[in-house]
Amino acid sequence: MQTPFIQNHQFNYIQKQADFLLKTLRSVVDPKVLETVRYTVGTNAVSIFNELTSEQKQLLEQLSTYETTHELQTYLNGLESYLIPYPQVSAKQIQKLFPKAKKLKVPDLESIDYAHTTYLRWTDIATSRLFIVYPYEGRFLGIEGRITPTNKKGYCMFCHRHQELGFFNVKTKAHSPDNFSSIAQYVCMDNTACNHSITDITMLEKFLLSTVK
Repeated sequence: MQTPFIQNHQFNYIQKQADFLLKTLRSVVDPKVLETVRYTVGTNAVSIFNELTSEQKQLLEQLSTYETTHELQTYLNGLESYLIPYPQVSAKQIQKLFPKAKKLKVPDLESIDYAHTTYLRWTDIATSRLFIVYPYEGRFLGIEGRITPTNKKGYCMFCHRHQELGFFNVKTKAHSPDNFSSIAQYVCMDNTACNHSITDITMLEKFLLSTVK
């Protein structure tokens, strides 16, 4: 039984490195260039982890050894068994995070692909509100705000991919309960696409933590 050690955003990053290697294999014939790219891909895959066992390091470095689309896909499929799933969360836990949302529509928790989820998010179309539940230091953070479609593509604040964007505006308490301010960013309209694209949680966490202070 493998011990899971890869988070969703790290898996997405490794997948990106695999795509880069495949693109190079298809377009470059110079052995020295190929050797450099292979070294870079293997090093990059390892560098996103703070701690690794020798077996885990060896597993990640294997990425640089493959030659074909089939081999790379088989490798990535194998890595899926090492994914750390999103922590279990119940509808009751989610409702407690949003006490002011009296008629909160919780998503179908049984249909979510938890292995490929970095942050749980859903949109209440009736109210144009985006809800986010994020596991942070052993607890869940709940953030909600109004999302307005921009009807144009651009770079999402969270996943840095070129996607259909919405303007996400979150009200925050300033220095007193009666004094409100707001923080806003452009984010993906597509919940699944964002989770499948995110390779770094720095900006996501920075934004979420700035709204709950």
